[in-house]
Amino acid sequence: MTTGPRRVEPPLRGDEITTLRTFLDYHRDTLRWKTAGLTATQLRTPLPPSTMTLGGLLKHLAYVESNWFQVVLAGRDALPPFDTVDWSDDPDWDWHSAHADSPDALRALLDAAVSASDEVLEAALAAGGLDALSVRESRHGDGRFSVRWILTHMIEEYARHNGHADLLREALDGETGE
Repeated sequence: MTTGPRRVEPPLRGDEITTLRTFLDYHRDTLRWKTAGLTATQLRTPLPPSTMTLGGLLKHLAYVESNWFQVVLAGRDALPPFDTVDWSDDPDWDWHSAHADSPDALRALLDAAVSASDEVLEAALAAGGLDALSVRESRHGDGRFSVRWILTHMIEEYARHNGHADLLREALDGETGE
């Protein structure tokens, strides 16, 4: 893991949009780095007492990308395969189903979700900047989300799970990084 995918470095003096977007890209790249070079078995290996796996993290964050950008921000259907899941049957389907996916499939799923998210984000920023509002409202009835809020939440989501990825990766093969 000492040499992995190059990560985007957020600028020290960027404008707000650039800073938020590059911090999100930095964390996306960090997850790719933390999962690079692992086998299917390694991606499926949990660190007890948790059942969390690095493969589950890849699929979960692909789902999070789809949910926040496609569903909430743009008001579209979720991306495949998330669009056909019976979430009431298994609310953690993204985590549980990852064991059946190959490493290449998991990485491709995340990359496709990120690409689709970036397209939605570009359109939202062009239409109203960081103050543009999501099509869908909060499930708690608090109203719609600003693009600024969604970007900040996505940074938080990745940062949290990248901490998990650090621990999982070190437990798997001793590799550590920033």
